[in-house]
Amino acid sequence: MMMAPIHGRLDRDFRLVEADAALEGLHLRAGGLAGGVLAVPQVASIARLARRLGIVVSRGVIAADGETDLELWVRAEPQGEGVALAIAGWTARPAADSFPATTIDREHDFIRASADWLWETDDALKITALSPGVVPSRESLLGQPLTKLVTLRENEAGVLPILDAIATQRRFDDQEGELREGGGGVRLSAVPIFDAAGRFAGLRGAAVAISPPSAPVLLPVTDSGGTSVDRVQAEAFGRRLDTALRDPLDRIIASAEHIRAQADGPLRRDYANYAADIAAAGRHLLALVDDLVDLQAIERPDFAPAIERLDIADAVRRAAGLLGGRAADRGVRIDRPAADEALPVQGDFRRALQVLVNIIGNAVRHSPEGGAVWLRCERQGSYAAVTVADQGRGIDPADHERIFEKFERLQPGDGAGTGLGLYIARRLARAMGGDLTVESQLGQGARFTFTLPAVEPGQG
Repeated sequence: MMMAPIHGRLDRDFRLVEADAALEGLHLRAGGLAGGVLAVPQVASIARLARRLGIVVSRGVIAADGETDLELWVRAEPQGEGVALAIAGWTARPAADSFPATTIDREHDFIRASADWLWETDDALKITALSPGVVPSRESLLGQPLTKLVTLRENEAGVLPILDAIATQRRFDDQEGELREGGGGVRLSAVPIFDAAGRFAGLRGAAVAISPPSAPVLLPVTDSGGTSVDRVQAEAFGRRLDTALRDPLDRIIASAEHIRAQADGPLRRDYANYAADIAAAGRHLLALVDDLVDLQAIERPDFAPAIERLDIADAVRRAAGLLGGRAADRGVRIDRPAADEALPVQGDFRRALQVLVNIIGNAVRHSPEGGAVWLRCERQGSYAAVTVADQGRGIDPADHERIFEKFERLQPGDGAGTGLGLYIARRLARAMGGDLTVESQLGQGARFTFTLPAVEPGQG
């Protein structure tokens, strides 16, 4: 049964001080008291998030009501020290039908109970929400990869728990890392978010501090050519770039998304489309900022990846998992290595994953709807090779080297890429002792091959 939108108001302690009859009834049936703290956890969590972020938050939730579940669309708006609620939908369905989503909501309520701060990401692991006060540059991190906030650490098995959880679409509780800029050690937990079609849409998580912030490390000024001075100046430039470009772009994207989502009411479709275009253009510019910061890092004379033993076949499967949602949206199938396939190499896991995400993402982007991308791993002499093949438009042999140059895009009008991705990917591959090459003809798709030194039998 559908109900008209209802309203309510929470005070600074999240007590339900005003409510239409339907909300009051749901609150009381959930065990709440008249005038007491809102007892519907899914609605209360959105209200807390809205006040914590200081913005309007609109989101669909599923709330238990006796033997049935209610599909609700909750709009929470901070007003003074309280929060105003407007709830629409109220569609009832049997509780069994919604078990997975309800379970996820309850799991999130559990992990956030002891959290020091909260975070959320989209399906590309870019931050969409972050508690205030976590870092001084919180606003500039919205829309940025989670790794811009936390340096993730592998566990004792050499695995990043967050990537395993994404690949299996399950909750995780044990991802440790370090906050950037000496912010101290943290342990991340999260549950997956799914869209209405059941596709992975991001993570909703919590963080607990496990070590205090460290004192800032000052790099010495040397007399041997000024290397340390150059490094400090380069890092200072990167920080200025972040501040000068990311902050205004974050505000543009946030405002455009607010308009596109029609959070304040219905909007003409063409206006909503304009807002979506503005947000997309803003994200493109943010990607360019990310690439420029990476470019500044890899072109430093002292840049050196952390070389270790890793399984490149496992890294390929993880990269494919990260891009699975994007491929599904385009109707593209990714044919990845079998779960038991292994190919040990020497390289930097994080940088190898960055290269793989770039070239697999390009293959998905340039594949036709209904097409496929093939990922193969094999030994080639003293190297291990990953081949990424697509069914796209192909690349003229005359352009094979040009695509690896800075700011080169063969179809500049297609709105994709920054022209730095392949340049950075090849630089990273070569810094790890390997290479990145392409074979292609117009009309015959493209084959990118990423190589790294193979681990010889008996080699540690």
